[in-house]
Amino acid sequence: MDNLTFRHSVLLMERLKVTPQSSYPVFILLFLAYVFTMVSNFGLIVLISTEKNLHNPMHFLFCNLPLNDMLGTTVILPRLMQDILQETSEHYISITYMQCVTQAYFVHIFIAACHYVLIIMAFDRYVAICNPLRYSAIMTNKMVIKLSAFAWGLAILLVTIMLGLTVRLSHCRSKIENPFCDNASLFKLSCESVVINNIYGIVYTVAVLCFSAVSIFITYVKIAVVCKSSKNKALNSKAIKTCSTHLAVYLVMFFSGAIMTFLHRFPEYSDSRKLTSIMFHILPPGLKIP
Repeated sequence: MDNLTFRHSVLLMERLKVTPQSSYPVFILLFLAYVFTMVSNFGLIVLISTEKNLHNPMHFLFCNLPLNDMLGTTVILPRLMQDILQETSEHYISITYMQCVTQAYFVHIFIAACHYVLIIMAFDRYVAICNPLRYSAIMTNKMVIKLSAFAWGLAILLVTIMLGLTVRLSHCRSKIENPFCDNASLFKLSCESVVINNIYGIVYTVAVLCFSAVSIFITYVKIAVVCKSSKNKALNSKAIKTCSTHLAVYLVMFFSGAIMTFLHRFPEYSDSRKLTSIMFHILPPGLKIP
């Protein structure tokens, strides 16, 4: 199949497995989750923008999270809700190749940006707690812009390379065995060698997970050491308040993301992978509270 046909071909994407009796309850649950995520995250951005007391580096950096959460939720849930309401016995729905690539691109942008944004937020907390006297000198508006640009720029660069390696492939299959599109689902359509894609995908995933895990681990260990050596109860309370939520969200995101990625290599666990991947776009966005 030539590349032109490949670019405009129609794919069949697996629908979310929901019985007719549970379709409306599941739709309502997803709808409430979507509305809660969008309203709460948009409300946080408006609050930070309008409340002068929140005009500080920590909250400006935090704005990256609700923006990313709205992106990650919007790229998945509306399409799932639309599919659930369709009264059909078909197991698959039609989607164009370019729609699938677009969805996969933003799915991976969301996943990567989650890690990098939490890294720069952990750095901000490290400076604030471990070096408070120099905080205002280090965390300037220019530094906030640089850190935010780093998080989004690195996510866009690495995901563009990953999807670029996939769209170069022709394909001999048309079924996406997933309720939404991602990179692994796309390159599984090809009958060409996908060794490069698999290697890049594994290396990319391990690198992102290890980089974020090591960075955040070192940061919070240093924060814990400072809190332990300090007898300042106000400092300890501030550290716990600002770091505990970020750490909890990161752990949920880390393990669900790792499980989702590696289960792609084990078809016998496809149902568990699909549920985990959907939860990844619902739970973390609802937990990210400053």
